[in-house]
Amino acid sequence: MTDPRVSAIAEELLTARKHAREVATHQQPALRLDGLVRAFHQGTRRIDVLKGASVDILPGQAVALVGPSGAGKSTLLHIAGLLETPDSGHVIVNGRDCSGMGDADRTRVRRVEMGFVYQFHQLLPEFSALENVMIPQLIRGRSKAQAADRARELLGTLGLSERLEHRPAQLSGGEQQRTAIARALANSPRLILADEPTGNLDPYTAEHVFEALLHLIHTTGVAALIATHNMDLARRMDRVLRLEAGALVEVQPLGVT
Repeated sequence: MTDPRVSAIAEELLTARKHAREVATHQQPALRLDGLVRAFHQGTRRIDVLKGASVDILPGQAVALVGPSGAGKSTLLHIAGLLETPDSGHVIVNGRDCSGMGDADRTRVRRVEMGFVYQFHQLLPEFSALENVMIPQLIRGRSKAQAADRARELLGTLGLSERLEHRPAQLSGGEQQRTAIARALANSPRLILADEPTGNLDPYTAEHVFEALLHLIHTTGVAALIATHNMDLARRMDRVLRLEAGALVEVQPLGVT
């Protein structure tokens, strides 16, 4: 027999999620992918990777992107991040259609609107954790004092207040990845794109890094599209999208109706 207290808690969680979805319907998408088509050629063979992939991702949503290796998840993320151009379709970031932009404008959108987290942290080895989080802010035009304050705030939130002056080689794998998350959020982007952000970590460390990332998504209101092979983590996000046969298919998260 089900414990009535468990049923009550489950009902509260379902009600909260339904309310969040209702609120989200009135928001402008942080990212809209509309009819993306992308194909590659190997000799005379054409490989269709994306065939009309479309999705809206709203502020404050953590959206998992799943699918088998080779399905095109990285290609989709690269197109969403304006690092590649689709053969056809539209990438709309915070209401701006970026599809016809030149390189300079695409770079500006990436710098202002987006943050990136990779499977391997990609930190600059000669700089400390604090400096790694300051650098994108300095490029954006913030003063050194402002950049340092923001970096300390983010790293502190991620439990790294005692590691500010440590270089990447002096940090654990989990600390490196949390620093990379802080760097991605340094310029207060509207959108985070993450490609297997816990894929290079042991399960215990991956759990802590994932929780830190999810906490920041929900507290800052940033939208996030996160490619992962870890279905346990995917089910704990707000939405799950499966890339199959070149299209994005919404997967009902476990326990959500």
